[in-house]
Amino acid sequence: MNRTDRLLAIVLELQRHGKLRAEDLAATFEVNKRTIYRDVEALCESGVPIMSVTGQGYSLVEGYFLPPLSFDIDEATMLLLGADFMQQHFDAQYGRAARSAGAKIEGVLQDRLRKDVRAIKASLRFISSQAASPEVQARLQMLRGAILECRRVRFRYFARFADEAKGKHEWREADPYLLTNVAQVWYTSAFDHKHGEVRVFRLDRMEDLTVSEIAFVRPALDVLKGLQNRGNNQRTIVVKALFSKSVTRWVKESQSFFATHEEETDEGLLVIYTIRREDELLQWLLGWGRNVRVLEPASLRDRLRAEAEAMMKNHTAASY
Repeated sequence: MNRTDRLLAIVLELQRHGKLRAEDLAATFEVNKRTIYRDVEALCESGVPIMSVTGQGYSLVEGYFLPPLSFDIDEATMLLLGADFMQQHFDAQYGRAARSAGAKIEGVLQDRLRKDVRAIKASLRFISSQAASPEVQARLQMLRGAILECRRVRFRYFARFADEAKGKHEWREADPYLLTNVAQVWYTSAFDHKHGEVRVFRLDRMEDLTVSEIAFVRPALDVLKGLQNRGNNQRTIVVKALFSKSVTRWVKESQSFFATHEEETDEGLLVIYTIRREDELLQWLLGWGRNVRVLEPASLRDRLRAEAEAMMKNHTAASY
């Protein structure tokens, strides 16, 4: 942190806490006390009214307020909750930035508003069922840097439904354009040089990721926006599934990402899905057992039947 940023941050810390000792500020900004003394002197010379009480520390003169922005209670709450969420779900570098941003936002709030915001924050909780692993966080940070610097990346990729080599990896070289988080899973949209087109890769299926010195030209903004909908445009297989009435509520509660339409009928809940490959929905449908019936396509019905027969064989007495 440079000195200019630290001077502003000292004022915000004093606004946030009311009174702080030089050693407290030194610990916060990882400098020695002499540096804090000089910084406070510089702030006083620039017109910031800081009081010093021996044994108690520094404080701003009552009534002094330095708000770079003005927030109402809802705006401040949403910003602070957003900072907390990003701190938990992004990589370490952005986590620190989110924590710092949250402290700055809280620091510029007036006392009464700060108390109200803290009370609301204390009554709300976001609990993640699957936090990103340290490996994914490291890849996230590397890809973020590669996107900003327009650098090509190289990695081993394990494609679950790869037609040519199931369970095996392929080396890929790609130009990363976008990072997307869907249902707590990170993806990157990148131009895949092996296949000559933009593809979507899961970060948790990457290994040995490296950033090269090869630069690429970032597509125009409208092209990037179009890439965000590219996955939807590639889903050309339409699946119609009928769920029994006994599980209608639970299907709605844990609906698949690929669902595009649902309708309650006399027989049960009719749901339409659009997918790229039948594998994407196969395991999810199997989880509903006898409470689901695939109306179309026939090929998916055949695959479900084959899986059910294989499961039955695995659980017969002769198989033990």
